[in-house]
Amino acid sequence: MSIFILISSIVLLLVLIAVGRLNAFLSLTIVALVVGLAKRMPLDALMKSIQNGIGSTLGGLVLVMGLGVMLGALLAETGAAQQISGSLIKLFGAQRAKLALVTTGFAVGLAMFYNAGFVVLIPLVFSVAARTGLPLVYLGIATASALSVTHGFLPPHPGPTAISLMFKADMGRTLLLGLAVAVPSLVVAGVIFPEFLKKIKAKPPKGLVDIREFADDDLPPFALSLTVALSPVVLMAAATVGDLRLAADSTELKILKFIGDPSVSMLLAVLFALVFLGFSSKNKINTWQNRIKQLMDKCGTALNASAMIFLIIAAGGAFKQVLIDSGIGKDIADLVAVSGFPPLILGWLVATTVRISIGSATVAGLTAAGIVQPLLAANPSVSPELMVLAVGAGSLMCSHVNDTGFWMFKEYFGLSLNDTFRTWTVMETIVGIVGLGCVLLLNLF
Repeated sequence: MSIFILISSIVLLLVLIAVGRLNAFLSLTIVALVVGLAKRMPLDALMKSIQNGIGSTLGGLVLVMGLGVMLGALLAETGAAQQISGSLIKLFGAQRAKLALVTTGFAVGLAMFYNAGFVVLIPLVFSVAARTGLPLVYLGIATASALSVTHGFLPPHPGPTAISLMFKADMGRTLLLGLAVAVPSLVVAGVIFPEFLKKIKAKPPKGLVDIREFADDDLPPFALSLTVALSPVVLMAAATVGDLRLAADSTELKILKFIGDPSVSMLLAVLFALVFLGFSSKNKINTWQNRIKQLMDKCGTALNASAMIFLIIAAGGAFKQVLIDSGIGKDIADLVAVSGFPPLILGWLVATTVRISIGSATVAGLTAAGIVQPLLAANPSVSPELMVLAVGAGSLMCSHVNDTGFWMFKEYFGLSLNDTFRTWTVMETIVGIVGLGCVLLLNLF
């Protein structure tokens, strides 16, 4: 019954959006209610589930995304995005701009959660596309793939870290093996696959990231531009290193964790951009107040353009939460768990099933880990580190309409549902399949 409800809900959502032409926010809300009613959830529990889904999704995202949108607007308005993109293009060459963004995305992804990394890198993607004439989706999917592989395979990201602890896997060994899985996955999904996407047109919300063209003399220095743009990465990385090196109750660690919190680090980056980039251009407005007003007006325009993105992501979180609370994800995962597959493949398959059922990669990984943990304990010959990576690969598979990442990519690039499936969903699936292949190959040695 759960499988039927899940499939029916996805079909209904596609019909409402593609045929009925309803807004995605409204469609997701309707489908979340339909699923809860079909599973006979008590009405008060259903509404609480929807509210919790919205709260849990936006609670950890709204500050990061809102401040990220402001940072992107400031980088574009001050010329910092143009300076960074121009320098990357000179270093790698215009025709290798995709490789420049993949490399940058991987470096950023090592320190930042996916959502934070995505909003930090968006202005660079738009700026590189504007300067090179390369397709926006082509560059965007390459950048997103780099963030995705680090999110799924590499500690200290929450999914791999939590699963490593559950399986009692060695964290350092998991990281090293994770790199051996992440790099080939990134080559296929982020370097080769985008070559097939050049004809897909992006239609981003007007005003979200407006790229101005500056004369070279009016651009802020490269070192300053890069420092401000990547300051959230540095702050989050410092908190991660401090967590490994400092005593748990030390004042220094508490300070590092505070400034390394994604929301605080993004706020500091916005303030850095206002102070250090806002007045670095030779093309200044007469007074401090006028300059700040100009920059804040640009930020306001970008935030207005992103309002619907917030609502759609919130509704996606509500849909995901109803799938979890109604028990659909667990029902389907339990069916797969008794299939008799080899342990590593079973771990991947359970994670894939949960991912398809409830959307969130982190939740899929943790749910699958809980299901296969007894199997791992009963098979001591199976490497716990490889099981972490197998589950991580499965947790990235087949991202679709119940995943907030799907809607983020769709709305930022202004894609149709069909084009989002052809780009984002296929990219995530490539990472999951190549990742499993690498895990099975490493298991031979």
